[in-house]
Amino acid sequence: MRKFRVDVFDELVDTLNSLPSIGKKSAIRLAYYLSVENKFKALKLIEALESAVSLIKKCKECNGISSDELCVICSDSFRDKSKLCIIQSAKDIFSIENTKSYDGLYYVLDSLEELDISHLIEVIDKRGVKEIIFAFPPSIASDSLILFIEDKLSDKNLNFSKIAQGVPSGVELDSIDIISLSKALEDRVKV
Repeated sequence: MRKFRVDVFDELVDTLNSLPSIGKKSAIRLAYYLSVENKFKALKLIEALESAVSLIKKCKECNGISSDELCVICSDSFRDKSKLCIIQSAKDIFSIENTKSYDGLYYVLDSLEELDISHLIEVIDKRGVKEIIFAFPPSIASDSLILFIEDKLSDKNLNFSKIAQGVPSGVELDSIDIISLSKALEDRVKV
């Protein structure tokens, strides 16, 4: 029996299709465009991917992404250092920044297991933070996490708030339209 060999084009389609939010039809269109119609764009994409994979790392202060020790937001002297928005994923920074309604700093908290309270306290003290804004998708787990962090920071004399409801339960921030996310940030509620 002959073993079926996957064609190079099919392998490219399968790889593109495995990426988030790229369906089979889009994968085929992208694969055709990159491998047949515009090979120069494909080479530029390869170069950009190689650079990103080799150079992007966590910012030592906010845990966001950066190609330097500090990301562009943490090193921006014009940001409001009195506000610290705690988020669950570095990609949430892009969603919030697109609203153009927040000018403070961020702290990425990927999971409770990875929460380094001493590092968070160090950032709060170093930057002179006065308000902590929780920008988590609404859920019981998020509320529990907020209470846990509030308890650990109770001696810091901070104001705590969270983004307003209106952000659908169980939805990631990058899936929410800019207007809704901007409004949720503006209408945040005291915790």
